Amino acid sequence: MYEWAELRHFRYLLAILEKQGFRAAAEELRTAQPNLSVQARQFQENASVRLFRKMKGGRIRPTDTGIAFKVLARILLETRDEVLDALIAIERGDIRSVRFGCTPLVDQGVFRTFCDLHKEILPSCPVRPTHGDTAQLADEVLSGKVDAAFVTLPLQHPNLRIEELRRDRLVVCLRRDHPLAAKASLQPLDLQGNLTVLYHPQRHPDAHERLLELLADAGVQIEEYSCASHPSEMQTLVKGGHGFALIREGTTLDEELTTRPIVGVDWTVDTALIYHKTCHPKTVPILIKRLLKQRSQEGKETAQSKASVFVRGSTAARKRPPESEKDGPLQMTLIG
Repeated sequence: MYEWAELRHFRYLLAILEKQGFRAAAEELRTAQPNLSVQARQFQENASVRLFRKMKGGRIRPTDTGIAFKVLARILLETRDEVLDALIAIERGDIRSVRFGCTPLVDQGVFRTFCDLHKEILPSCPVRPTHGDTAQLADEVLSGKVDAAFVTLPLQHPNLRIEELRRDRLVVCLRRDHPLAAKASLQPLDLQGNLTVLYHPQRHPDAHERLLELLADAGVQIEEYSCASHPSEMQTLVKGGHGFALIREGTTLDEELTTRPIVGVDWTVDTALIYHKTCHPKTVPILIKRLLKQRSQEGKETAQSKASVFVRGSTAARKRPPESEKDGPLQMTLIG
């Protein structure tokens, strides 16, 4: 479709925009200024865009499209380098196996997709999944025992690349036969005395502390509570009548349980992929871009499907229970 667009065009135009002129760009690129002018004109004519306006003194001023071009061109050229790095690493045999980690609160479907995407690029490379807590997996990524890991935030470390992938709402998990299940949504104060099942503080201390702060800001004080080390354990405790829990929206539920949103708050679980800034398989940065692109496409398809159902006015859709109105698995972390 755009066969005329070559990587050199993006490199040339990026230099022109960054140096704010043809002369300085030509010197940096070590090419003739007339050649640069020809390439810039041809690209803009073929794409039907205007990236800059010429000012007095030979300087240029980028248009709105030109400002966007600078950001997008850097991404394109960065991707080119990442692809070449991956190909060279594969040819050298540097990627013989990979170990990817995942914490319990992360959507396991996203983790499986990531592993499958790596198998698609390099079928002969074994993928070794591993599971643990955020702090544990972060230490193993830093030590080289794990190549990359899906974790829930917050997390900070100067040697880690932390790519936030999704932010999903926290909802209340409660028994279907609980009186408050009759409400379409809950108020924060409905949690007082009822929110008594929490993810174990030691599994993610920073997230636990942040959650308590958010609850306190909403007027909810947590006193005694039961602890769970896995989302399935949290559901078991709720099902057993030990109180409410906060879970990631879209989590598959036991048939005796339901979820309700909380009015007036923005509590989320934020999922990120972490890997070492310098010591990582060269396929990882490419996998992140592919994962984000795939999820973006899935989101568009879901939106189109929901819009189609709405237009048709499906009776079945109107009769669905409140908790099932959102089918797609969202993701989250305990951060407001």
